[in-house]
Amino acid sequence: MKTFTCTCGNTLYFENTHCVQCERKLGFLPDVLTVSALERVGEDEWLALAPEAEGGHYRCCRHYTDQDACNWMVPVDDPEPYCTACRLNQVIPNLDKPGNRALWIRIEQRKRRLIYDLRRHRLPVFPKTTHPNTGLAFAFLESNPGPEDIQPEFSDDHQGNQIMTGHADGLITINLAEADDVERERMRVQMNEQQRTLLGHFRHESGHYYWDRLVANGPLINRVRELFGDERMDYGSALDNYYNQGARPDWQDHYVSAYASVHPWEDWAECWAHLLQITDTLETAVAIGLAPPRAMDSDMDVRIRYWIELAVKINLLNRSLDQPDPYPFLLSPPVVEKLKLVEQVIRDSGFTP
Repeated sequence: MKTFTCTCGNTLYFENTHCVQCERKLGFLPDVLTVSALERVGEDEWLALAPEAEGGHYRCCRHYTDQDACNWMVPVDDPEPYCTACRLNQVIPNLDKPGNRALWIRIEQRKRRLIYDLRRHRLPVFPKTTHPNTGLAFAFLESNPGPEDIQPEFSDDHQGNQIMTGHADGLITINLAEADDVERERMRVQMNEQQRTLLGHFRHESGHYYWDRLVANGPLINRVRELFGDERMDYGSALDNYYNQGARPDWQDHYVSAYASVHPWEDWAECWAHLLQITDTLETAVAIGLAPPRAMDSDMDVRIRYWIELAVKINLLNRSLDQPDPYPFLLSPPVVEKLKLVEQVIRDSGFTP
């Protein structure tokens, strides 16, 4: 994530809502991907002062004004009350239930980072409300909810027992418990995962969504099958085999994570998530001076080289602080080739809704 600059010259960050130097209100402008200082010109109308906005006028997302849970803006001539990230919500949890609001806000923060990631890669994001067959939507649900524990925002109620984080037909479901650090770490240990993060869930599940949009009927499907395997193999059997027998002993030679070895779909989603993570972290490193601008080169070999150098450094720093490695993964040559293919699919896809 890059940094931004206020009209007063102060450095701004993605989640900021007020400049601590000039005290101006701030908002993220999704149409130009920048955080901007704002000047009120009406009851709910703001002039964006960032040069990229070219004098555009905006309204605050309803979750900004009503919930203080978003800092994104909506162009003043857009009839939608929600920003392009919040309008993707299909279901949110009951915010009156103790503890839910804090967990939901954490989820929303990570979701907005995902949408920024996708937009930075020039991947259009369409809500299912306007593109029911190909659009994207999110449901943030609790396990074992009662009827009063669900607040549908744009669709029907969702009720069930054990909520599984996952993707199906454009709907990404996130279990609210994943926003609880203690519960998420308990699950990470129980599942024997090297890394389990809230943003990682969003990135991984978006990989499944974009498999359907970019790969399944795309021109590179045969090349994807050469590297990742044939996705037509039975998914249920592959999953049962993984949980009953574990990953193959040499998985690190071929996969970015043990879970990637389950099935080609999971291999793709894991590599997709790692590409988003690598790009986001390198952009941050460049913004704060830990890596040169060349680290964001369009040449994936260059980008991967800088990433490996950076990952080693941040792992060593964390070890000095007696903390786990932030990036506990090895990028073997086969994995690097998969990451390069993911990037090529994004670049060459010609995505249409």
